[in-house]
Amino acid sequence: MELNLQPLAASCCVTGRPFAEGDRILSFLIQPTTVEVVRYDLLAEHGEGFAPEGAVVCRWSHVFKPRVREGDSERALKLTAENLFLALADPATEPTPENTRLVQFLALMLERKRLIKRRGPAPGGDRELVEHSRTKQIFEIPSGELTPEFFVAVQRQLSVLVGEPKPEPEKAPEPPPSA
Repeated sequence: MELNLQPLAASCCVTGRPFAEGDRILSFLIQPTTVEVVRYDLLAEHGEGFAPEGAVVCRWSHVFKPRVREGDSERALKLTAENLFLALADPATEPTPENTRLVQFLALMLERKRLIKRRGPAPGGDRELVEHSRTKQIFEIPSGELTPEFFVAVQRQLSVLVGEPKPEPEKAPEPPPSA
């Protein structure tokens, strides 16, 4: 699954100050009422009062690292399921109900693709340990029941990120066979 979103901004959307290496950045994916999903990146110290117009699909925090090389610009626009999982499962990311659902779903999807492996329950029992196959990094993800309601909520979130599926054209009923 690939999501076509804006890449990380070079400056804070609140102050306009360019990001410097080591700055803590908050990233938001917002579903405004008029356009597709929009990404906002801002310095963490301005996150307290930040209230963009629209529904927050998910948010995460990370440390700014300047790009070393100019790569394929189209590649930079693609946010893969794996990258989204790594951003949302990062221990520095504040868990929200939206993030928790996405992390659980992405873990399930990436496990099927053999990009992560389950390593058993975390101490305390309400979380599970998973290992990212490429980096060998261990993440604690929330445990939870995968109920129909869970999948309906995830489907709503994903439909905002990747768009609604195109409806299938209605088929005309076949005429009864003549005898």
